[in-house]
Amino acid sequence: MNSPMTMHNNDQVHELLSLLGRSWRTLASATVLTGALALGVTYLIQPTFTAKASFLPPQQQQSSSAAALASLGALASLAGSGAVKSPTDQFISLMQSVTVSDRIIDQFHLMDVYEAKLRSVARQRLDDNVRMQPGKKDGLIYIEVDDHDPKRAADMANRYINELQRMTSGLALSEAAQRRVFFETQLKQTRDRLTLAQQALQVSGFSAGDLKSEPRAAAESYARLKAEQTAAEVRLRTLQSTLSDNSSEVQRARATLAALEVQIGKAEAAGAAGARQQDGYVSRYRDYKYEEALFDIFARQFELAKSDESREGSLIQIIDPALVPDHKSKPRRAMTALGGAFAGLFAAMLYVVVASRRKPARAAA
Repeated sequence: MNSPMTMHNNDQVHELLSLLGRSWRTLASATVLTGALALGVTYLIQPTFTAKASFLPPQQQQSSSAAALASLGALASLAGSGAVKSPTDQFISLMQSVTVSDRIIDQFHLMDVYEAKLRSVARQRLDDNVRMQPGKKDGLIYIEVDDHDPKRAADMANRYINELQRMTSGLALSEAAQRRVFFETQLKQTRDRLTLAQQALQVSGFSAGDLKSEPRAAAESYARLKAEQTAAEVRLRTLQSTLSDNSSEVQRARATLAALEVQIGKAEAAGAAGARQQDGYVSRYRDYKYEEALFDIFARQFELAKSDESREGSLIQIIDPALVPDHKSKPRRAMTALGGAFAGLFAAMLYVVVASRRKPARAAA
């Protein structure tokens, strides 16, 4: 059994439906009139065209120097600390930068198009008319540009890609490019330090040839010279015991001994200078060997990074350039007319209900 409250509500619903049914002409007229009015307004609005372009950002790939970098420990993390984690987000940020926006504004004279007196206002209008978003599954980046001129909309969408290519040409955005820049910088710095270390080591009395050998090799060379000197002295004494001093054999033995004594004198002079600066030499030699080893490491990594970068190819690969749109995207006349019709119907229904409630109040007064 229905409660009195339910029966009362049902009566109100039936009364409202009956009221609206009796006023169907008013409702229909308002619906058609507002729908037609909304449709007419769309013909007064300047049409908007949307141009769309898409491109593929550079894909991160496994480099041939990954294993070599792994062997560098902390150096590997330093070289890769600037690697791009999300090139899609970074490229969109670059295209939305003030630099790119100002170039677009100047090229297409958007200050006049938007009738903006301030550049900040023109930038805001441009941002409102441009949409950039990454594809959810295909990895592409899509650019959509709205404009009243279809050709200008297509040109602006393509220009964004051109400006991005122009900007990235001077930037190291890929992982291999960043490694190349890092190791190139380190290679130059290490080369300068190695030159200074070599000059400092040469001051200690060692020649450029000595720098290529270990101190042990230099000592062995001195010992060999002393041994040859002793052998030459023994040979000379032997020849003098049997031959005269003017004989050719004795003269050659004396010349050989004199040459050995000159070489030993140079080695002893260098050794004396090294002895005076023994502590400084050890530290200088250690610095030299360190810079030399570091230079070899950076040189190998620099060549590997250049090889990886050359395989990456073009940073920006255009998939679909923006074409001049052949139909407008705004305003949508059907949707606008339908929305206006529903708005008119709702307003007419509200008017009918309010007017019906005012009649009993006036009669009672």
